[in-house]
Amino acid sequence: MDWLMGKSKAKPNGKKPVVEEKKMYLEPEHTKSRITDFEFKELVVLPREIDLNEWLASNTTTFFHHVNLQYSTISEFCTGETCQTMAVCNTQYHWYDERGKKVKCTAPQYVDFVMSSVQKLVTDEDVFPTKYGREFPSSFESLVKKICKYLFHVLGHIYWSHFKETLALELQGHLNTLYAHFILFAREFGLLDPKETAVLDDLTEVLCGGGAGGGPGAQNHVKER
Repeated sequence: MDWLMGKSKAKPNGKKPVVEEKKMYLEPEHTKSRITDFEFKELVVLPREIDLNEWLASNTTTFFHHVNLQYSTISEFCTGETCQTMAVCNTQYHWYDERGKKVKCTAPQYVDFVMSSVQKLVTDEDVFPTKYGREFPSSFESLVKKICKYLFHVLGHIYWSHFKETLALELQGHLNTLYAHFILFAREFGLLDPKETAVLDDLTEVLCGGGAGGGPGAQNHVKER
């Protein structure tokens, strides 16, 4: 499956233009909220005697389920009326089908495309093999990178458009913990392009320290295909 993604500066679509709004998720009282004080930088490192692809597969699948669950907590507030476009800060994301055709969609439709596509991949035995002796495809690393890119979009949308609801549900600690773990894992193995994650660099700096690109040793794990 070949997914394509486009992004552009968000247009108002009949709404008031998005200006430099106060980012509630950056307020210290919220950024310090976590559900654990565990050191994720140690948790994400590839364990000895564990195959890299097995580690990527296991963690990617887990992140998919957690992001899906996190989004489900605010999904009733993410509608075609409240979120006419898939936006994070002033960046708007577009979905492209397998033929490369741009699909006009709202944020909830975009998220549905993401979750359906990733679900199809992680349950495909030819892509995410679970049986002993099955080999990972040569395109596995690039597919993991695409999955991480789309999961980042969903997390970004939750922060940008639904952080108030997340606060009301008292789930900001879960969201911050998930984001930090996800970003540090992606950084460890070079799974996210720093240009892609620049829209939330301020949040990443606070929660993780530094940008979201691959760390010094990332290229030792994953090579661009």
